[in-house]
Amino acid sequence: MVFVRPAALLALGGLSGLGWAAPVEVRDDTVSTEIFDKLSLFEQYAAAAYCKSNSNSTGTKVTCDEQNCGSVEAADTNTLTEFENSSETDATGFVTTDTTNKLIVIAFRGSKSIDNWTANLDFQMEDVTFCSGCRVHSGFLESWNEAQDGVIKAVQAAQAEYPDFKVIITGHSLGGAMATIGAAALRTIDIPVDLYTYGAPKSGNDEWATFLSGTDKGESFRVVHKDDVVPTLPPSVPFLMPYAHVQPEYYITTGNKVDVTPQDIQVISDGDNGGMDIAAHLWYFNKISACDGLFDLKVKRMVEDLS
Repeated sequence: MVFVRPAALLALGGLSGLGWAAPVEVRDDTVSTEIFDKLSLFEQYAAAAYCKSNSNSTGTKVTCDEQNCGSVEAADTNTLTEFENSSETDATGFVTTDTTNKLIVIAFRGSKSIDNWTANLDFQMEDVTFCSGCRVHSGFLESWNEAQDGVIKAVQAAQAEYPDFKVIITGHSLGGAMATIGAAALRTIDIPVDLYTYGAPKSGNDEWATFLSGTDKGESFRVVHKDDVVPTLPPSVPFLMPYAHVQPEYYITTGNKVDVTPQDIQVISDGDNGGMDIAAHLWYFNKISACDGLFDLKVKRMVEDLS
């Protein structure tokens, strides 16, 4: 187990800022309308995970108080399980069926307490059995472990009723990290699942990233908005803290509060983009964390603590 203070990490290897990124290769392929529509829809499901109405009322339709998930609200949804602020971590989210789009969707909220996540930025890693040589962030793993029994039970029940429905797992920010670990766990028990994350931090090492990027039990879509600060974390330090991202990266080039089109998304084969823009973390296809009115302040506090 590795245990390093954030200040020490940022000083290593000349990483004095969070905006460092490795060289990247932009693919020639464009984002199709079909993929764009999926990226937009599952961003809305990730946004819905921030809304309290979707974490304390199992058996209801998925809704968004801030009107930022219109496509989700238009669908015929019914939650199978909802969970909020679990005992040891603040894991929160829901599992729902979507009979309109023939989906079973798992969505995780970003952290309610950035202070709690800042404590986890003593970047411990631990071995997992999902794949050979794989190590993941221990705090993110703990969050998934708290939620997994209820999530897996709900997914299996939904599959029994709707065997032809595709399973999707999604989340924004820390919710994206939980979704990434959840995707690996589900694929390991032969539940094919497509992964969609938005502004997610790195969750494991190179072996982990390779496993998630190359599995034949589901596709992985990791979306980054321009200079979003969170995807730069944890900083990657060779040998000491070898954090890496799932590939490819779907990189949104437009500014904040600007509508996104398929032409605004670059597909990057070896992406590690990001910067220091907190506002970019809060805006993907819309204001993704709108249901948590204090989320922007929490992110600002996290960045200040890392400075």
